[in-house]
Amino acid sequence: MKYSIEGAPLPVVICDLEPGETMITEKGAMSWMTPNMKMETTGGGVGKMVGRMFSGEAMFQNRYTAEGGPGQIAYASSFPGSILAFEIGAGKEIIAQKSAFLASEAGVTLSVAFQKKLGGGFFGGEGFIMQRLSGNGIAFVEIDGYVKEYDLADGETMVIDTGYLAAMDITCKMDIASVKGLKNKFLGGEGFFNTVVTGPGKIYLQSMPINQMAGAISPFIATGK
Repeated sequence: MKYSIEGAPLPVVICDLEPGETMITEKGAMSWMTPNMKMETTGGGVGKMVGRMFSGEAMFQNRYTAEGGPGQIAYASSFPGSILAFEIGAGKEIIAQKSAFLASEAGVTLSVAFQKKLGGGFFGGEGFIMQRLSGNGIAFVEIDGYVKEYDLADGETMVIDTGYLAAMDITCKMDIASVKGLKNKFLGGEGFFNTVVTGPGKIYLQSMPINQMAGAISPFIATGK
């Protein structure tokens, strides 16, 4: 499979498949394709279906296979931002925010990733449940806004505001830290908690989480101005 990621700020990934190659995607992610791409909707077993549901994705996935010759299929971003390609393999698993998964080669498995510390899930802003991408193959992930990458050394940390953590290597650990001082908590506008990610591993931060965008435009929607 060959691919190209094009366009901004609403990118699309265009994938060229050899005969017999298959890609998997979530419901409604396909944008356009050649007529020889055969579609099949599958659940992959009750356990996997439930896991995908908890991770913010649809219970069923669509499989697209190139039949009778090379095929092409494209997946467009649903929100202004970026599309990242990850090479998933042994020791190269990724933990991502809910609904980040766009599409992948057939060897990639999408499952639920529970945060081990309850505080990190309920108060950290990234969600108690995230997505885990494992298996083998290339996976495409949606990022809200511009993406900034950091390589954290062993024990090195980054403090992140609510919703700005898009993805991280599975070797990273996530926890929460309370904002210090009552005045800072109630008047600072940054909330009560921050997310703290500790290396080793790479983290991917996004500049415009969809919840921040919704909060910014909601007053104008409510007033009609």
